[in-house]
Amino acid sequence: MGHDIIGDIHGQADKLDGLLRKLGYQNTSGAWRHPDRRAVFVGDFVDRGLAQVRTVDTVRRMVDAGTGLAVMGNHELNAIAWHTPHPGQSGEYLRQRFSPERGKMNRAQHAAFLAEVEDQPGLHGEIIDWFLTLPLWLDLQEFQVVHACWHEPFIKWLAPLLKEGRCLSRELMVQATQEPGDLTERDNAVPSVFKAVEALTKGIEIPLPEGHFFMDKDGHKRQRVRVKWWDEQATTYRAAAMLSPAESSAFPDTPIPEHARISLKEKPVFFAHYWLTGMPTIQTRRSACLDYSAGKGGPLVAYCFDGESELSSEKFAFFD
Repeated sequence: MGHDIIGDIHGQADKLDGLLRKLGYQNTSGAWRHPDRRAVFVGDFVDRGLAQVRTVDTVRRMVDAGTGLAVMGNHELNAIAWHTPHPGQSGEYLRQRFSPERGKMNRAQHAAFLAEVEDQPGLHGEIIDWFLTLPLWLDLQEFQVVHACWHEPFIKWLAPLLKEGRCLSRELMVQATQEPGDLTERDNAVPSVFKAVEALTKGIEIPLPEGHFFMDKDGHKRQRVRVKWWDEQATTYRAAAMLSPAESSAFPDTPIPEHARISLKEKPVFFAHYWLTGMPTIQTRRSACLDYSAGKGGPLVAYCFDGESELSSEKFAFFD
């Protein structure tokens, strides 16, 4: 059976329908189906787009029908946290709603989804329950899927703590979403539920050497940076930083921490999350990112996988 691995949808249900149709799927008996292929969704179904519930419904119907698989993205994780009361803070939630600055920012990020479900608590709760059934990763016979980072040590450490199917429990959600206090860089190499879930759903972020920083797109000063974990040759701050060459050229050409270096196995790994632009292309011969900013006007992208041990940029399909 072939697999079509599909990137972040972010409420773009029309793009999803168009891509599935382009890939040869037909909407029959309540779900999109293909005679000899299966879709694999890499998370981030909600926020930003105009058809939040319809997107979730499409993916959910395919998963229920066995014509699709799906993993949890950071936006599903955030949606669960927004909906879940904080056990230690009366009136607050795991994802802050009421702090003046953080609450306003969290609501703005989640606004498109809330516009469709906030006045329908039954529907809202049902979707959150379904999000909790999504695994954090898939390790299939021929390939692996995770939303943001395939971090083998964290995966092995976290697996025994999860529910059947590699899913987060409501109880574990507390540890998964509440960041510990300040940690030394040495402490960051020690596993915790928060750090493991953060890496799998949001990627690896490391502190920059003292005195170094960059300004993000909103003008905020940042002293931590995401890294290109999939590139085994990107072992220095300058090479590993997920920034433009002009920005990263200011960083030292000194090694990043050992725990931030990932050694990929022979199975291809598919992920999303990083809002790439331009023509879809593989990251390495064993890794491919499927997120080309569908939620910001870009195309919805799929990789049509047929068991190859080395990936090819010719296997991408997309729908604008």
